[in-house]
Amino acid sequence: MSNTSSASEEPDLGRPRLLRPERHQLGWQPVDIDGLIPSDHRARAVWAYVEELDLSAFEREILAVEGRAGHPAIDPRILVALWLYATLEGVGSARALERLCEEHHAYRWLCGGVGVNHHTLSDFRVHHGRALDGLLTQSAGALMAEGLVKLRRVAQDGVRVRASASAPSFRRSSTLAECVKDARTQLDRLKRELDADPAATNRRQEAARRRAAQERMARVKRAVKAAKGAEERQKQAAKKRPSKDGEEARASTTDADARVMRMADGGFRPAYNAQFATDTASQVIVGVEVTTRGNDYREMSPMLEQVRRRYGRAPRQWLADGGYLDKNDIERLAEAGTEAFVPALAPRRPTRPGHRPWREDGPGVAAWRRRMETERGKAIYRERPGAAECVNAQARNRGLTRLLVRGREKVRAVLLWFAIAHNVLRAARLRPAR
Repeated sequence: MSNTSSASEEPDLGRPRLLRPERHQLGWQPVDIDGLIPSDHRARAVWAYVEELDLSAFEREILAVEGRAGHPAIDPRILVALWLYATLEGVGSARALERLCEEHHAYRWLCGGVGVNHHTLSDFRVHHGRALDGLLTQSAGALMAEGLVKLRRVAQDGVRVRASASAPSFRRSSTLAECVKDARTQLDRLKRELDADPAATNRRQEAARRRAAQERMARVKRAVKAAKGAEERQKQAAKKRPSKDGEEARASTTDADARVMRMADGGFRPAYNAQFATDTASQVIVGVEVTTRGNDYREMSPMLEQVRRRYGRAPRQWLADGGYLDKNDIERLAEAGTEAFVPALAPRRPTRPGHRPWREDGPGVAAWRRRMETERGKAIYRERPGAAECVNAQARNRGLTRLLVRGREKVRAVLLWFAIAHNVLRAARLRPAR
């Protein structure tokens, strides 16, 4: 009986041996930075593209030079590559990009062991508008020199992007005057408190508050200036077409350049109107502009002048939707040797033909009407959505839905990043196809 009971008992195997985490132990791990990403990774294509660019415009602004004291600056190629790759991946925040440079293999590979912080990244993104404008010319001009971009047919389209301002931040001129008064009062009070020589800690806090008050004062003054400009435009428009409501002009105390626009979903929100000009054959962006108008009226000729200034010649044909239709613009395009392909609006009088030349039409407008009535003109115009609207959709997919910067110049810099990043991918696809 005792033998049976002892046989049924399980043997004592002791406590299990486990590998437990030890997070306080120091250790060295070898890292092969070049082996962090595969050979066909997109980050390598971005870096190869950046290596071919002329970044002397960025380097001229660096104060740390040989023979003088100062900490070495980060190579502009690293910062350009980081923002181009981040734009393609839909990353628009400098703080998020800083975290990715520490955690993500592709961004670590682009850094190559160089540390970056969000202040440097944020300033570099928006404070080099002129240099970025030159990079866009380089990106498209290099492809033109290789014969990959012909610049024969260009399509233009606009996309309204939500601004970094709220609707309640828009104030009327009378309210803005009160805001200026309040900001000046607060600034004077903080100045008196700072002059009272408090403790060192309180002094730094008061100095920070004073800087914030000064920035608010500057924003309110810009809003006052913007509101006055809007009032002048309303007065000029009222002379041609009297307004019935007499609504007072408003401006935002957060972003004075932003304007309330009708968005794609039918709602009204603060936004900017981003304009892209795209070569239809290659889908390469050749022109970028940002406006504060809610429509695309009279935006063709300024973009044409920009393209001609960048590349030394004007396209043969220009495609745009009906929102761009303006007779003066069409005449200017004709004078530059560019054919306009824009659908005509329905005539107000049914007895008047839409595409046949009118008595008061100039030679360029008359040729445009005849051109749009032909099957050739209609076939050429059908290429517009596949180029212009496709570029806008890709920009939206990469995060161009809401802006994180304020001011027209900074917004234009962000749009240039999107355009250059788009051209990086187009170049990577066009060159192997050639």
